Amino acid sequence: MHESNVTGKRFLAVTLLNAGITIVELIGGVASGSLALLSDAFHNLGDSVSIVLSYIAQVISKKPETHRQTFGYRRAEILSALVNAAFLLVIAVFLTIEAVRRLGHPQHVNGQLMTIVAVIGLAANFLSAYLLHSGSHESLNIKATYLHVLSDALASVAVIIAGVILIFFPLTWLDPVLTVAVAIYIAYEAWPIITQTMNILMESAPDLDYDSIKHDLLQIDGIKSIHHVHAWSVDEHRIMFSMHIICPDAKLSEIDKLYDKIDQMMLEKYHICHVTIQAECHRDDGEKMFDTHEDEQNGM
Repeated sequence: MHESNVTGKRFLAVTLLNAGITIVELIGGVASGSLALLSDAFHNLGDSVSIVLSYIAQVISKKPETHRQTFGYRRAEILSALVNAAFLLVIAVFLTIEAVRRLGHPQHVNGQLMTIVAVIGLAANFLSAYLLHSGSHESLNIKATYLHVLSDALASVAVIIAGVILIFFPLTWLDPVLTVAVAIYIAYEAWPIITQTMNILMESAPDLDYDSIKHDLLQIDGIKSIHHVHAWSVDEHRIMFSMHIICPDAKLSEIDKLYDKIDQMMLEKYHICHVTIQAECHRDDGEKMFDTHEDEQNGM
């Protein structure tokens, strides 16, 4: 795995930029009466918290395995992602409730101040994106943060457009409607992260073509059948796979060669980095691939 070009100093700079944007937009949102600007401020606040937690989790995840943490601390990043996404959902719900309340009690919005503050936020977001760009091609974690910052920039563009419109047309409904749109967008970003992290923490099976895996394994000379398959993810990058294989009686040295072929095929074709195999020769080779009630119902 490539080391990221994004240093701790750049993470710190992006964090400070986002914190600065948050403060400026909070003050500007209150002063201008713009709920949309406040929603963008909360979005940036979420990003600031996310960047800090992600960096801390990234440092923790690099700690070596121990006798108590045999898989290491890689799921620290998964827990961080779950907390960040849940926080964004709470913000989205809060903004929606406040926007609906504002629709019932319209307030004047200073479009000129709203636009000026949003332009400052846009410039800071582009600078943050520039600082993260160098590592966005090498790390999925940094790429996610990079895209998140770009999405903030797009939100700022929407606020700028609304601010310019409000300068010329005092549409009291425009600001809360834009706020609802931003809240929906935040929830849209957060929900897939929540489902993915929950699937990993619940050790759900990763999205693999199991029929294809079975077919390829049976093409390896010496494997008669496979059963008792389990697959799970330690994090979004590392897939673990365990199975029992039925093969002819052979010396342990020959089985080792078979294991090497399996490991190579699983890594190169399916990107599975860790495979645990139990070789058998006298057990019933009519057992199911997955030992579940679902297999019995589906006749697998």
